[in-house]
Amino acid sequence: MERHRTTLAVFAFALLTVIVIASAVTMEKVIFQTASNDAPPYATGLAKAHQPLDRAPGEPLQTVGGPAGAIRQGH
Repeated sequence: MERHRTTLAVFAFALLTVIVIASAVTMEKVIFQTASNDAPPYATGLAKAHQPLDRAPGEPLQTVGGPAGAIRQGH
């Protein structure tokens, strides 16, 4: 029973050591910044609005002809 406790203690210590080292390495590479409304450097501007639709919402699309290369049969 003592051997199992020793093995568990060594495993727990090794796992804790790996977690601490991984956290330290990760935190070293993380850049903490606060949020702001300022534009980031080299930003060209905000997104532009889309062009208005040529139809009202809910109005079906008007299809004149068909897709390029389509063959209409039976009409």
